[in-house]
Amino acid sequence: MPPGYIGRRISQYLAGEADSYFAPRRARRFDVSALLRVTEAESVDELWQRLSRRPYPFFDERISMTEYELLCPGDAQRIFNAAERAMNHKVDLLGSGLVDLGAKIDWHQDYKTHLGWPCKYFRDIDYVNPERPSDVKFPWEVSRMQWMIPLGQAYLLTGDEQYAKAAQDLIDDWITSNPYAYCVNWACTMEVALRIVVWTWFFRVFSQADAWSQENFRQRFLVSLYLHGEFTERYIERSDVNGNHFTADAAGLVFAGLFFGSGVDSERWYETGWSELVRELPRQVFPDGVNIEASTAYHRFVQELFLLPALYRRSCGGTVPNEYGQRLQAMAEFTAAYSRLDGKAPLWGDADDGRALPFGGQNINDHRYLIGLAAIAFNPARLRSFFSGPRTEVFWLLGPDFAARLSTNKVAVANPDSAAFPHGGVYIMRNDRDHVFIDCGPVGFAGRGGHGHNDVLSMEVVLDGIHLITDSGSYVYTASFDERNRFRATGSHNTAGIDGEEINRFVRLDYLWLLHDDAKPKILRWDVGGNKKVFLGAHTGYLRLANPVGVERKITLDGGETRLVIEDRFEFSNEHSITIPLHFAEGVAARIVERRAVELAKNNTRFIVSWASDRDWSVSVADSRISPSYGCLISTQKMVWSYVGPGPVSLVCSIKNAK
Repeated sequence: MPPGYIGRRISQYLAGEADSYFAPRRARRFDVSALLRVTEAESVDELWQRLSRRPYPFFDERISMTEYELLCPGDAQRIFNAAERAMNHKVDLLGSGLVDLGAKIDWHQDYKTHLGWPCKYFRDIDYVNPERPSDVKFPWEVSRMQWMIPLGQAYLLTGDEQYAKAAQDLIDDWITSNPYAYCVNWACTMEVALRIVVWTWFFRVFSQADAWSQENFRQRFLVSLYLHGEFTERYIERSDVNGNHFTADAAGLVFAGLFFGSGVDSERWYETGWSELVRELPRQVFPDGVNIEASTAYHRFVQELFLLPALYRRSCGGTVPNEYGQRLQAMAEFTAAYSRLDGKAPLWGDADDGRALPFGGQNINDHRYLIGLAAIAFNPARLRSFFSGPRTEVFWLLGPDFAARLSTNKVAVANPDSAAFPHGGVYIMRNDRDHVFIDCGPVGFAGRGGHGHNDVLSMEVVLDGIHLITDSGSYVYTASFDERNRFRATGSHNTAGIDGEEINRFVRLDYLWLLHDDAKPKILRWDVGGNKKVFLGAHTGYLRLANPVGVERKITLDGGETRLVIEDRFEFSNEHSITIPLHFAEGVAARIVERRAVELAKNNTRFIVSWASDRDWSVSVADSRISPSYGCLISTQKMVWSYVGPGPVSLVCSIKNAK
């Protein structure tokens, strides 16, 4: 290693050791007197009332059950049920099923494995360990406190103090159990920043509740929230290529700064956070609106992280640059295009259920509310016409007047147009009954992998309104290195594998978010002008082999016949082993009916998969697994074509409704 590198590492180590000594002392020095000094307040009560009068962008007023039910029919009961679970400390997070956290919550435990982390300086906590099957995301998710949001919603619907008291008790216990910078819930700055977002909303909802009137709690709450802002600024997750962690940190700084308002620190937090968001939006989101993470789930998360601070800024009298608003509209356009006929998003790339401020009870893969939010925020008529689904998220973020402007008469997104997103490498064929999502884009995160998978030329398919072919999802992260790598591997996607090699090589099996940038995608044809829509793409992932293989895939959607044709071509000499899988969606039953035909059945509808080739391919139907959301597994089936021999070789597959 060069001397300069060694010197930097020694400096970083010494700085970390010094910080482990000074961090708790810094927090102890910041007491209520220090808070009043930096906020220029005469008393905690004066500060509390001042903060409660500051502008806030999201709905925080009492509303009658009748009015709410008119706009969000049936949702009130969901809220009350969720609030009851929260009061009883019961959660269902990250595929855990309903878990009782107990009367005294252990905020540092993964309740799925009953393993936890010690309370020590956050930089000394090892939470990524292949020998330990624990998942740090569970205590992080519990400590985000988003599962407590129904307490606030129920309070606004009823005014019942039991909800305010439950929230107060939980936050007070969290502050006691999680000393500043000294436990696993401070180990990732994004988690701290996301708590800022949630806690500011709790304050707005409960600030005048009797249960929140005790001065001791008010002191502890405001001091801890201020320290959250200080921590986020001090330990912001900056890199040479920034992603959703840095975006969350910047969003948290905007929220902390605007919440506290005047003051040297809060003004700096706000200006720093907002300037970083303005700088990062065009870096992290392509001009066509696709996020660089190469994931629909993270596209949704990042869209929230850029949008919510912009709404907060506008509510405080600030302006949002036109370019910023236009890029957010482009993100919503992409959301409208990828949302399937059932309103759900394809399983493209990683998914960890991450949200910024979740209010609704819709399926975790339903992102359509973002279309409505962008339509209201920036007023493009085109986006408003695309909105469908429940209005719950729009209601709680923007209020009943704005929610009433959106129609819920449509079952699915009213965007029948096919669309290309060439910067992000996504191509979508669709009509009023069919939807084909195709990945022909970069590996993700500026060629480093990140939350992207080995899925170039893979696809998800809906034919005649039936979801037939799906991606496998991502399942878990650090809880199992083997499963993490299995679900991001080539074989878990609907694209060809050669000789058991990855399209993009893993850097190391314990580098869970890195891939080599081997597979350069290339679009060769995109023609969606008529009833037959055609995609033709290629990638270079297997040209690195000693005996290189060129890969092309042509996909043709014939809307008139409800038929999809997939043609794979492989150019090589000598001999190779090729596998082409199709992973079937939940509820699809597959069986081989002829030598070159497989029947698919779902919802009393049958499809026939047939194929042709000048070479001898074998086919199998086997059990498989997909993960529709983080930590969840569903048993499904897949079919796999296999070939071993010389090239060149091709395979033409047809999937047709068997009417």
